[in-house]
Amino acid sequence: MNTATADRPEPAARFIGPGAWREGLRYGLLGLPLAFVALPLYVILPNHYARAFGAPLALLGAVLLAARLVDAVLDPWIGRWCDRLFARSVHAVLSATGSAAAVLALGLWGLLFPPTAVQEAGVAALLVWMGLLLAVSYTAFSVVSVAHQSWGARLGGTEVQRSRVVAWREGLALLGVLIAAVLPGTLGLGATAWAFAVLLFIGWWAWGRSARPAGQGGPAAVIGVRSSPLRQPAFLRLLAVFVLNGTASAVPATLVLFFVQDRLQAPPAIEPAFLATYFLCAALSMPLWVRLVPRLGLARTWLAGMGLSVAVFVWAATLGTGDVWPFLVVCALSGVALGTDLSLPGAMLAGLIGQLGARGQREGAYFGWWNFATKLNLALAAGLALPLLALFGYVPGARDPAALQTLTVAYCLLPCVLKLLAAAALQTLVIRPAQRAAPLAPTH
Repeated sequence: MNTATADRPEPAARFIGPGAWREGLRYGLLGLPLAFVALPLYVILPNHYARAFGAPLALLGAVLLAARLVDAVLDPWIGRWCDRLFARSVHAVLSATGSAAAVLALGLWGLLFPPTAVQEAGVAALLVWMGLLLAVSYTAFSVVSVAHQSWGARLGGTEVQRSRVVAWREGLALLGVLIAAVLPGTLGLGATAWAFAVLLFIGWWAWGRSARPAGQGGPAAVIGVRSSPLRQPAFLRLLAVFVLNGTASAVPATLVLFFVQDRLQAPPAIEPAFLATYFLCAALSMPLWVRLVPRLGLARTWLAGMGLSVAVFVWAATLGTGDVWPFLVVCALSGVALGTDLSLPGAMLAGLIGQLGARGQREGAYFGWWNFATKLNLALAAGLALPLLALFGYVPGARDPAALQTLTVAYCLLPCVLKLLAAAALQTLVIRPAQRAAPLAPTH
């Protein structure tokens, strides 16, 4: 790296100081519609097809599972393709993602409102339509999201600067989740699809005017760049922590409505308040966690968030019928802990890519596998928690004390065990190796 390049501030430096909020909005705004569309695709669509079109639940589940598997498997390939786009030019990235965004907007509309001819052809034709369109929409979604994440990682910067970049993206993503949770029930699916298309265009347009990645790395970037991310021990260690921690977070997300309806026996009208509190507190906590990063570092700040999550869910295990207000506090505090899961691991990965000499060349490959792991977390959560509940005698609507105790263990204590394992892995696989390597690291 030449002296001129070394003295030039990293693009991520623009996310701190006067005007930083403008840079944050320009880059992070695309995270809002990307999170916005996830709720209709993952939550609303199955219910919509079952109720509006009479699709059988078993077949619906099979189609959704197949589409999600295709989506997950494609992510590493999409990541490598994004790297090739970045190697060509930033314009190539924006052009490709603009096309993918248009496909995604049209795909959501087609999924929510299948053509009359498809509806009249019967359930089989409807499910084929849904499966094909889901596969296309998921692929378009992955192209935009992997490129967006890679762009943020290519901005470089210190731990604090990288955490700000990710916090803007993930904070606005949580706002997108909140909007998507309210809009379908208040304005309908048509307004939801139109709102998504408009927000997606605005987010993509703003992204094109945000801080742009610097040029590719110098000669040092050649080292290890051609090998797969899965051949990098440091990446595998961080990925192991990410999967353990993500599964611990996904288990209660999978079971929360069961816990609310059967263990707490809370009124249905209050369920949206629990979810809104959780996501809102996660978004509001991000600036607070980012302020801790200069003192503790990214890894130890993440470790603190894991500790808070364990303490909160141990308390949640003591709740029972009618404990609505205490559970609102649980949602708030667990949302605060979620803020670390969303804002810090991505910043750690961006720093690791730089340490491995792959910055400016391999971000897409790394984030492709990272997103694959994110989707694996959701699959592991459902595959771990739901069969265990059934095995130990819980069924939805149960009031038997033994069945409710099983639900409490699965919702509260299983995530604690997984979080503690993730914390131990973070300490032994990431923090300690970094401490040992610190005296050997060159100073700048």
